[in-house]
Amino acid sequence: MLIGIAIIASPIVFAIIAFPDSFSLSWNQGRGGFIFALVFVVAELIGLKIIISKRRLLSVIPIASVVIAYLIGLEYGLRDFILSGEESFNVQLIYSWTWMWDFIIMSIFVVVALSIFFGKRWIRIAPAGPIFLAGSAIILSLDAFFPYDSLGPLQYVVPYLVQTNVWLINILDLGTATARDNIMFLKGDFGPMVLQVFWPSAGVHSVIIYSLVMGAFLLKMNIHRNRKLIYFGIGIAGTIGVNMIRIFSLSWYALKVTTDAKQWEEFHSVAGEIMFLPWLFVFLLIVIIIETRRLKKSESEGKITPKNS
Repeated sequence: MLIGIAIIASPIVFAIIAFPDSFSLSWNQGRGGFIFALVFVVAELIGLKIIISKRRLLSVIPIASVVIAYLIGLEYGLRDFILSGEESFNVQLIYSWTWMWDFIIMSIFVVVALSIFFGKRWIRIAPAGPIFLAGSAIILSLDAFFPYDSLGPLQYVVPYLVQTNVWLINILDLGTATARDNIMFLKGDFGPMVLQVFWPSAGVHSVIIYSLVMGAFLLKMNIHRNRKLIYFGIGIAGTIGVNMIRIFSLSWYALKVTTDAKQWEEFHSVAGEIMFLPWLFVFLLIVIIIETRRLKKSESEGKITPKNS
């Protein structure tokens, strides 16, 4: 199992060593998501008492080599070839377009590797990692083709989040704030600043990724359906709460730290994932702990037999 995990991890580890600058916490500006996907894979596979045959292990190594070759090829013209498809496919944001292919390739590799190792059982054994990668690829594709507010359904909830954020700012007396649709007009310690909030900045993508990962995670858990629905609902509410904290923190930064566009953008690029991904891990861990304790309690109660009167 450890060798299998190492083979799956090898392209990601190679990318970290060879191209460390490509790893960023920003969801659409690098390969930072690879690390979180790998954590999911390791967490789901480590400790499993499943023997993977030598033949299966060896058959995945050439596929991992192809992925590594892809990563190297990007530095020697392949990325330019991908960029050349910008006009043909009517791409709106080229960075999301190029990173999208990294996540597509990596998600395909992980699915193929897990399928070779475990057959169709991989869906119940370790679905979170590949689903996280595939979900990230989907979000990047939406951002590449429908950026800003051009995708109406995802943008629909943003004005409500903006209005709530403006209300919080005024209640807490952090400055003055007004809103119109998805635009906030802020004035704080360093002067005025106007922020236009689009669905990625509002964290709508995190709700989609959470739904995919949590759905896969709950699918493999042997618990009652109603409890699954409760966990899923609590997680959705928590993710929306984290998104509100994200918008609030971006506003606070403009009100109390700086209105310099460059510095604010640097903070904006990492604020969401710094909050969302730890929340996702913590919530999954809490669910595991609660259900593990429930299982142990049920097993211990099942071993107790009543005494004869």
